[in-house]
Amino acid sequence: MRVAAVDCGTNSLRLLVADVDPRTGTLTDVVRTMRVVRLGQGVDATGAFAPEALARTLAAVDEAAAACRAHGVAPAAVRFVATSATRDAANREELTAGVRERLGVDPEVVSGEEEARLSFTGATRELLGARPAPFLVVDLGGGSTEFVLGTGDVEAALSVDVGSVRLTERHLRSDPPTAAEVAAAEADVDRALDEVARHVPLERTGTLVGVAGTITTLTAAALDLPAYEAGSTHGAALPAERLRAACDAMLARTRPERAALPYLHPGRVDVIGAGALVWRRVLARVPGRGDVVTSEHDVLDGVALSAAARLGG
Repeated sequence: MRVAAVDCGTNSLRLLVADVDPRTGTLTDVVRTMRVVRLGQGVDATGAFAPEALARTLAAVDEAAAACRAHGVAPAAVRFVATSATRDAANREELTAGVRERLGVDPEVVSGEEEARLSFTGATRELLGARPAPFLVVDLGGGSTEFVLGTGDVEAALSVDVGSVRLTERHLRSDPPTAAEVAAAEADVDRALDEVARHVPLERTGTLVGVAGTITTLTAAALDLPAYEAGSTHGAALPAERLRAACDAMLARTRPERAALPYLHPGRVDVIGAGALVWRRVLARVPGRGDVVTSEHDVLDGVALSAAARLGG
């Protein structure tokens, strides 16, 4: 069956049109796109979407709707989920009404825990039997980061409000960030990780799995790729020390230096430093159990699989 999944995050809006084999749950990509929309612009400070951020996001929804029509995806086969920024915004109905008008579906503002479960489903379906379990999946977004531990099923999950856009706007205002700004951001992250450790037994981690654009970009940095290539980052297994070194280097760069990197999407140039700060604190906190795995499959894949499950009854 053909389905479409839309993940409307704090920094980007992503679309996956895929064919799903109902017998095996195998996904075959038809279209996978990403648009940086910065929906979460200013939400941490104001508690509401900025008009220009809504306009950018709804323009991307128009593109997603056109792609769904072009590839024959019926509205009943579309699932649209909105995450951290939408959870925080008092005027979220402006977004949900716009999505409903354009796509003909009711968008779902999912909880952090549901977002974590969807990420886990998308990231681990290829890892069972191939890597040591349990898996700790870390989905590092623009407004929040999700932590979910499990093997075949989720055993523990928590979402915390640290992400690349949120921490950039809150703390990292200099170029490059000052030591005081970095320390303030790290204090936020460490408090969040303390909360995670109270709910998720990090010491049980068999394989640490990083997903979403910040982590895949930092993996591209660790691999020193000449251009961003999902085929190289997906499934990459690297020592934590190598990834932490890439994070250190990214955080220390100026904006022009980041903009010159061949694997870095222009929409991430101003927030990747904060993402690197979060990821290096996670890498330092989670006990080592071998290499860290990067996956290009994440919440978007989980949403597509859930859309297929709904269609199948």
